[in-house]
Amino acid sequence: MLELTLQAIYTGLLSGGFYALVAVGLALIFGTMKVINLAHGELVLLAAYVAYATESKLGLNPLLALPIAMAVVVSAALLTYFLTNHIKKDRELNSLILTFGLGIILTNSLLMVFSANIYSTSTEWFFEGVVIGDTLFSMRSELLAFVVGVLSLGGLYWWLNHTWHGRAIRAVSSNLDAAKLMGMNPKQAEMWSWGVAGILATLAGCMLYTTSVIHPPIGHGLTIKAFIITVLAGMGSIPGVLVGAFLIAIIESLTATFFQSSLSELASMGIFLVVLIVLPSGLFGNKRIH
Repeated sequence: MLELTLQAIYTGLLSGGFYALVAVGLALIFGTMKVINLAHGELVLLAAYVAYATESKLGLNPLLALPIAMAVVVSAALLTYFLTNHIKKDRELNSLILTFGLGIILTNSLLMVFSANIYSTSTEWFFEGVVIGDTLFSMRSELLAFVVGVLSLGGLYWWLNHTWHGRAIRAVSSNLDAAKLMGMNPKQAEMWSWGVAGILATLAGCMLYTTSVIHPPIGHGLTIKAFIITVLAGMGSIPGVLVGAFLIAIIESLTATFFQSSLSELASMGIFLVVLIVLPSGLFGNKRIH
């Protein structure tokens, strides 16, 4: 029983690292512009399909698709930013409609190009097992996704706190008028946040392809998962995203292990609602990037 519990927690931690990588781009954009990008999951999925195309058409390791996927996804993210930035009235509401529509367009574009078939990596290295202490088991791809997720969040947190562009994004998210008075260009900071979010979505997409199966409809589910974690964390909190992702993933893993996998989403939503009832502003309650 103890070993089974430890394995469930370990699996949840690994999944949590990946969940955090998916969610942090959404949190970054909201913290900067107060815009919820409902096409975020589709951007993650777009990177996954670039990785699939690189492997299936060129016979290369899907991780080598990162530069190509990054160029494609960052371009798509910046295009979304420019379209969103043209909204002058009720931007918070109208951006939801715009990005939701863009997500539908991306999903249907992927359907037309790749069909509705399910794909996964054919590189066996990703599926080989890793054993820790003779009790904890995982695939190499799961461990890799966890490491990439944690390192990416750590790198983002450092960048936001120790670089000029990062501090500019934090200043804009904290007080737009004060940032302008200090000579900062809000639009430049917003562009940087969307570009970085595109890079993070690319990493998440490549990790998704190596750890799971992909097909066009899952982009919407990724957006919902990212949104839940972002709200649970406290909108704009980078450390909160990691804690929230771990919490959601561990609850899902324990539920799937000791009850039914079909109940895992219900259990995580239950925890999500309980936390918001007790802490309406989320675990790290703040509405600016920190």
